[in-house]
Amino acid sequence: MANKILDINELKREFKMGSETVRALKGVSFSVDAGEFVTIMGSSGSGKTTLLNILGCLDQPTEGKYLLDGADVKSLSRNELAKLRNRKIGFVFQSYNLLARTSALENVELPLLYNADVPTKERKEKAIHALEAVGLAERMNHMPNQLSGGQQQRVAIARALVNEPVMILADEATGNLDTRTSYEIMSLLQELNSKQGKTIVFVTHEPDIAVFSSRTVTLKDGRVIKDLKNENVKSAKEALAALPIEKDDEPIKATV
Repeated sequence: MANKILDINELKREFKMGSETVRALKGVSFSVDAGEFVTIMGSSGSGKTTLLNILGCLDQPTEGKYLLDGADVKSLSRNELAKLRNRKIGFVFQSYNLLARTSALENVELPLLYNADVPTKERKEKAIHALEAVGLAERMNHMPNQLSGGQQQRVAIARALVNEPVMILADEATGNLDTRTSYEIMSLLQELNSKQGKTIVFVTHEPDIAVFSSRTVTLKDGRVIKDLKNENVKSAKEALAALPIEKDDEPIKATV
């Protein structure tokens, strides 16, 4: 039986807006097994941002249950939640969220600073290994402003990997990237999923990105309206190869 990394049951989230109650989530239920690559789709107002905040342990549901790698999130204190976030979830954001005056290597080391179990020497070794895994071994001493958007997102993915989390949670991670760079990032995520067995939950509103995952959960008006296995997973590597070559393109190959 597959190990459930994420298991949510009848999640509801309500917000008070003056005298009105906004019901952002209206009883959302689904689970994600270890090693799955799942896309969460939904247009603006569907509830996907609210759901993302709950899955990332940044917010708590009004009702319902959320188990992350077997831990009941609702029963945890603020400190326990912070520790769970740091150890169990690797975040990748649309805007990269890198520290501007800090090298790629130091940016990747950041999550380990909050992990007392990792000594300083091992911290650097882990960060180097994570950057090698995303094909940026030669860029580790570069500052973010010396890197392209795709390279910055690779640094963000390395940072998400460095603590060896049980789940990578990506929020519109290709939203700021052009088509070619988006396919490069999706190719990297597909390799991390297929070759290293990383569990990936990818939040997006782009159907052409969802075709690279093995399953799509679609939200509308705070409810799951579809939960479908993708019987024909597209290869981002092949999609990238099919694009017309531009003069200035220098694709970086992942070394997973």
